[in-house]
Amino acid sequence: MDRRSFLTKATVGGVGAAAASTLAAPALAQSMPKVTWRLTSSFPKSLDTIYGGAEVLSKMVSEATDGNFQIQVFAAGELVPGLQAADAAADGTVEACHTVGYYYWGKDPAWAVAAAVPFSLSARGINAWHYHGGGIDLYNEFLAKQGLFGLPGGNTGVQMGGWFRKEINTVEDLKGLKMRVGGFAGKVMEKLGLIPQQIAGGDIYPSLEKGTIDAAEWVGPYDDEKLGFYKVAPYYYYPGWWEGGPTVHFFFNKAQYESLPPAYAALLRTAAQAADADMLQKYDYKNPAALKTLVANGAQLRPFSPEILTACFNAANEVYAEMEATNEEFAKLWQSIKAFRSENYLWTQVAEYNYDTFMMIQQRNGQL
Repeated sequence: MDRRSFLTKATVGGVGAAAASTLAAPALAQSMPKVTWRLTSSFPKSLDTIYGGAEVLSKMVSEATDGNFQIQVFAAGELVPGLQAADAAADGTVEACHTVGYYYWGKDPAWAVAAAVPFSLSARGINAWHYHGGGIDLYNEFLAKQGLFGLPGGNTGVQMGGWFRKEINTVEDLKGLKMRVGGFAGKVMEKLGLIPQQIAGGDIYPSLEKGTIDAAEWVGPYDDEKLGFYKVAPYYYYPGWWEGGPTVHFFFNKAQYESLPPAYAALLRTAAQAADADMLQKYDYKNPAALKTLVANGAQLRPFSPEILTACFNAANEVYAEMEATNEEFAKLWQSIKAFRSENYLWTQVAEYNYDTFMMIQQRNGQL
């Protein structure tokens, strides 16, 4: 009886094991279905840091799903022009895009706030607001009305103030200047007499070379060196007060995002945050050497004068007051950032600022 009982149990166990293995593959397939998306970037492939953010996302998603979730990345112009990336994602031409919200501020200024607006937050500050201050959710309340769902997907850190054909010493020097300047900053600089031009990254150099524009800003030393601006506009100003910590976003077609299996949606959030951090780390590592190279090649480093910075700060506040009074979506986002901005700079001036300042003094004294 013991032997017969053992054989019976063994047989039943064997059938159960076989059944389990038969069920395992379909169950796994159902949880990790084949999904292929297309993502259009606003950036050319030559800018490996900022364009590369989308490639980081694609690689992580593919590896985590054994290739079942594929996101094909296309550079600006391969599917749609760079400045139409968000439109393509919203209308379903593609499932996703990698772009900067302020490119679309002309549709509604609220587009720009969670990306970068003048005298907003640093990279660390804006990330704190996004991830822990409710920024992602607030921005998605706005994006939902555009048919999109957004996640931070990169940051350059504070940018440079751009390349100029001539020195800019006073506010008067800005008047009549034609400058490629991204997004909302142009609205502010118009108040000081500058004529803003919105031009995609790949078109900036020829515009400077031909004299169509007098000045241009892009990102910072590493990208600017690749684009060769120093050859046609030698004066390199800092800081880029309009982009203290600009966030590059992944925008997903809302319906497509919501149709994903929950595990894929969660994976996208994780991979986007990884790409977000990775981009800033790359810029922080690559910019120092690039700045040295630019100066060696003739770039003339110049700080914006206190007069210019103060005039721009005051002009920005005038624009914000106008926007808050007329645009509820803008006001909701900007007031949230303003509330945190005050607290953020109160804190950073205590430990962070003093540590960095001391170390900078040591560097200048040749002790590092």
